[in-house]
Amino acid sequence: MSTVLRDEGPVYDLLGVGFGPSNLALAIAVSEHNAASRGPCLNVRFLERQKTFGWHRGMLIDDATMQVSFLKDLVTMRNPASDFSFLCYLHERGRLADFINHKTLFPLRIEFHDYFCWAAERVGDLVRYDTEVTAVRPVVDGAEIACFEVHTSAGKVYTARNLAMATGLVPSLPEGIAESERVWHNSDLLYKVDGLASASRFVVLGAGQSAAETTALLHDRFPDAEVCAVFSRSGYSPSDDSPFANRVFDPETVDEFHDAPPEVRKRILDYHSNTNYSVVDLDLIEELYRRHYREKVLGVERLRIFRTSRITELAETDSAVRVTVESLTTGTHTVLDADALVCATGYRPSEVTTLLGDAASICRRDDEGRPLVARDYRLLTTPDSGAAVYVQGGSTEHTHGITSSLLSNNAVRAQEILDSVVARVSETKGGEPGPGTTDSEGRSAYAHEIVGMAG
Repeated sequence: MSTVLRDEGPVYDLLGVGFGPSNLALAIAVSEHNAASRGPCLNVRFLERQKTFGWHRGMLIDDATMQVSFLKDLVTMRNPASDFSFLCYLHERGRLADFINHKTLFPLRIEFHDYFCWAAERVGDLVRYDTEVTAVRPVVDGAEIACFEVHTSAGKVYTARNLAMATGLVPSLPEGIAESERVWHNSDLLYKVDGLASASRFVVLGAGQSAAETTALLHDRFPDAEVCAVFSRSGYSPSDDSPFANRVFDPETVDEFHDAPPEVRKRILDYHSNTNYSVVDLDLIEELYRRHYREKVLGVERLRIFRTSRITELAETDSAVRVTVESLTTGTHTVLDADALVCATGYRPSEVTTLLGDAASICRRDDEGRPLVARDYRLLTTPDSGAAVYVQGGSTEHTHGITSSLLSNNAVRAQEILDSVVARVSETKGGEPGPGTTDSEGRSAYAHEIVGMAG
């Protein structure tokens, strides 16, 4: 039997599982709250399985830019005066004037990653890296859950009254396709291509931003190789980043979405999927088309586009992966022997209730079996609990909208969760809650509990 080592520290007011951008924004919000001494000082800890902070490192392509404004950084939307802002980062790095002269709202992705690392280092005392959480077990006191025990792979147990689950997204592969030495998900792109000295052909499956970026990088990196882009659409579709469409990412829109009936929520997600899913920046679409057309003129086509097509068969050998591509319009088949198949086929949210094991049965669910989530991002349970589990990420898209897995609302969401935790801790420890806190039903000055949903 493995040894269980209980943490010698006190019961934490808040313990975060995962330390990507979402919980990083929350850690900063807690740090600023404690420093300002408004309301109870929170005792917090965050656990992260990676050895250091990292965010989509496998896709930090040198010339890839962010698809979100730098103003939607970790803090600005909730506290423009915070010294954790991207502008403060630029000032400290000595690049503020250079960035202003660049006249752009969209930094390089690798630069924004460095900004995240800079911010994460400043709150590093709140984080335990190289710590993988394996289970979360409720501690019952009478009829309600009093706290949670968080178990790690090293056998250590942490105890907390409230949890913030931000376990991220999981790479998704099409049914029937499994990762191997020659079949990759694009999340591992840079790790994989750095190990290749040469190649003669790649196949890239997918029609979104990551697929287009992967296609462009392979086309640049391997000048003697053929790059075959395969997707079911007629072509790459541009993302809708027009001003009115972008209002779907506004903080106020989360209120409206959460209060809407389930059928309206689904309609909104369908309407605005082209702001985020399977779409590409127009500049990149035009660049790939320029390359494709130029090669047609020169008579040497390295960039091949298989539109309205799908992959029907895969067969691996010691030296190649054989990919059979079927045209959806003509039914014709093309067999491609490639050095690698890269699946830029998106991500799925990790199931946050998995860590709860059998205790997940206390979570209230909608008619489709998805967890019900209060406006303050708290899992709704039966019976209501004195301890709370807050969830961040794609697992709340059905309740909070399309921004759930994106960076757009990071800062505001962190404040909303913090307000809710402060209210709960104030009630437990005594004293008056700070401004903007939530009541026992998860309501705040700008938030409402679930309306018209059974659970």
